[in-house]
Amino acid sequence: MKHLLVRNKYKFIGLIIGVAVLFISFLLSIKMGLTQIDFKTVFNSFFSYNSELTNHIIIRSSRLPRAIIASLVGSSLAIAGALMQAITRNPLASPSIMGINAGALFAVTIAITIFSVSSLVNLMWIAFLGAGLAAFLVYILSSIGREGLTSMKIILAGAAITALFVSITQGILVLNETGLQEVLFWIAGSVSGRSIDMLLPILPFIIIASVTAFLLSNSINIMAAGDDIARGLGQKVIYMKIVLTIIFVILAGSSVAIAGQIIFVGLMVPHIAKLLVGLDYKWVIPYSSIIGASLVLISDVISRFVIMPSELPIGVVTALLGTPFFIYITRKGFNQS
Repeated sequence: MKHLLVRNKYKFIGLIIGVAVLFISFLLSIKMGLTQIDFKTVFNSFFSYNSELTNHIIIRSSRLPRAIIASLVGSSLAIAGALMQAITRNPLASPSIMGINAGALFAVTIAITIFSVSSLVNLMWIAFLGAGLAAFLVYILSSIGREGLTSMKIILAGAAITALFVSITQGILVLNETGLQEVLFWIAGSVSGRSIDMLLPILPFIIIASVTAFLLSNSINIMAAGDDIARGLGQKVIYMKIVLTIIFVILAGSSVAIAGQIIFVGLMVPHIAKLLVGLDYKWVIPYSSIIGASLVLISDVISRFVIMPSELPIGVVTALLGTPFFIYITRKGFNQS
């Protein structure tokens, strides 16, 4: 008992350190960019805002919303990845395994190239619906057969739906090259130019899904041990898989809808969290949330300086960071349970 209390104490201290790192990353995201702004100006923009000062306007209208959105997107993708790895018990599981990214991109491509939709808010909702449609099709396909919904069938169905949507999307873009530039944002992933007005409609979904994931952490621990063990402990396996699937579809779908495809966050972060705190999802989920938010914030800062005065999409930065990690996990063969 004493040993457990000591371990939890260190985990709590780690959580506090993580929050401090997140706070620093958030400040750097507001401070750094093409227009250099000192920390004094950053603080004054919050506590002594002057609408006549250009730097104050930049912070309040552009960089602050961007930092908030980057934090929420990173947190959501990380939690979604942790839930997916728990459900499938696949160490390589990430939002793309359910076809969520592909479904969102497919819906956006259809909207832009065929229906000429240009409103970012409308495209956000369309991407969200596309992500939900992909997850629904994966669920239907993986439920067919005597065994019903199984982890392996989810993975196979996700791969099939992803391949289908990606193929159709590529075909549409080949036939309609004029829509390619507009779709590139969703392909590469970015929080540049996003506003709080885009975030507000889906913010309640993100908050409710994140809190629910944490409240279900004990059930997730049981699910991660395997279906047979979960059933033996009285867990309603199919019911829990459906609930957890809805949660990570909301989290990942919201992230893709507002920021496009920011890959590898949902893959990397849960492994880092489990390396720090073990397999207890009461700790994995909050750690994943904080690390994911910090990772996307830092990636966004890096993206501003690589090809100045232009910006690199965040998805490119996370891909550069995530590819070696993906290879490492593949070669090492991390065990989910």
